[in-house]
Amino acid sequence: MSAAAYDLVIVGGGPAGLTAGLYAARAMLRAVLIEKGAVGGQVLLTDWVDNYPGFPEGISGFELIDKMAAQAARFGLATRLGAVTAMELGGPVKRLVLEDGGDITCRAVIIATGARPRQLGVPGEEEFTGRGVSYCATCDGPFYRGQEVAVVGGGNTAVEEAIFLTRFAAKVHVIHRRNELRATRILQEEAFANPKIAFVLDSRVQRVRGGAQGVEGVDIRHNDGTERFLPVTGVFMLIGTRPNNDMLPLAELGADAQGFIPTDGEMRTRLAGVMAAGDIRSKAVRQVVTAAGEGAVAVLAAEEYLHHSG
Repeated sequence: MSAAAYDLVIVGGGPAGLTAGLYAARAMLRAVLIEKGAVGGQVLLTDWVDNYPGFPEGISGFELIDKMAAQAARFGLATRLGAVTAMELGGPVKRLVLEDGGDITCRAVIIATGARPRQLGVPGEEEFTGRGVSYCATCDGPFYRGQEVAVVGGGNTAVEEAIFLTRFAAKVHVIHRRNELRATRILQEEAFANPKIAFVLDSRVQRVRGGAQGVEGVDIRHNDGTERFLPVTGVFMLIGTRPNNDMLPLAELGADAQGFIPTDGEMRTRLAGVMAAGDIRSKAVRQVVTAAGEGAVAVLAAEEYLHHSG
């Protein structure tokens, strides 16, 4: 065991990784957090976070992450910038290979590499992300009270989120490229029965348009070749989520069909001494608050493993 440079390595600096880092540093573990870019993850794409406990007036995504990072640093969390390109996780000493050719060894690992929304890839999408283009209706829906919005997608997530958005929006336009939805029949029936939801099928978004105040609408091309402009103030791109898993040994971890990592309730994967937390986990709910909670649980599981493994 003495061959390992660290007790614990946390890979990823989003809410799950930062919370794990805070708990690990406070527990005085020999721990390091590795992040390939700026800490924060997808939260940095969120202009305003209105549903994180302790901030009754809301808080910007940047400021929330800044506070999380500062709190972890106060307890002395070591951080290292760099991309992990491969992981050897099977033995008692884990080895993480870095992009610069170096490596790090440890006794336990928390995988908190997160996920990213699938982008539609149309003009205006990136420009208006955080200013009317969103990838999370649960996060941003309350900002659109009394307004008209569009949901792009036809699967379970898109239809569920469209139904959720009707709590706030005056009208929700569901835009889907096929002539029928992919969502389960019970969800479709609920959506079709909702007078606030309109369906724009056999259609694709060609461009997101807007100005200084944000999104003003989308250009749509129907499959029959006709085109039109749909005025909306919010566009929710709900066409799926991609795990950040390029560096992971997916077969050994038992990744699901989408590439996410299954864990038990204590965030333990099928590999001893390897935990996963946050959006990289195979789960239904992906929120900042759940990611933070999972990061804390993962460290407690890591501490237990380190104690019992000598």
